[in-house]
Amino acid sequence: MAEAAQSVEPRRRGAGKSASAFRTISEVAGELEVPQHVLRFWESKFIQVKPMKRGGGRRYYRPEDIDLLRSIRELLYTDGYTIKGVQKLLREGGVKALTERQDSAPPAAEPTPIDRTEAIVATHPGPAPAAVADASEAAALKAALVEVLGELERIRRRLRDALE
Repeated sequence: MAEAAQSVEPRRRGAGKSASAFRTISEVAGELEVPQHVLRFWESKFIQVKPMKRGGGRRYYRPEDIDLLRSIRELLYTDGYTIKGVQKLLREGGVKALTERQDSAPPAAEPTPIDRTEAIVATHPGPAPAAVADASEAAALKAALVEVLGELERIRRRLRDALE
C-alpha cells in the first residue's frame, strides 16, 4: 500500500538541482524534449552553443546554454525557421538578442507544411543509427513528408490546370 501513496508523476532528472547548476546532455535533452543526438548536431551548427566538456568528452550545459538551446528549439520547431535562418539571427543580433527575442516575441503564424518539414529535416543531418532513431521521430517525419507530398500534388494539379 505504500506504493499507492507515492506520486504517479515521474521524477525529472535534475529536478532537485539549483537553477544555476550545470546539466548533463541527458537532462537537457529531457527538458527540451529533443534527442541527445540533436543537441550534438546543433552544437556543430551553432558555434554559440559551447557546453563545458570534462574528462572523456562529457558535456555539461550552463543555464545560459540551456536558454540558448531552448530559443533555438522554439525557432526551429515552433516558428518554422531553418538552421540557416537561426544562424543568421545569431550573427545579426547575437545570443542575447535571440534569447530576448524569444521571451518577448508574439506567437508566430502557423508554419506551412513545407516549413515544418524543413525544420524536421534540418534537425536530422542524415540517417540516424538504428539505436538512436526512435519510432515517434520516424513517424513524425513520415507524417510531415506525406503532408508535403499532398501539398506538392495539389500545386502540380493547379499548374497543370493553368497550362491547359
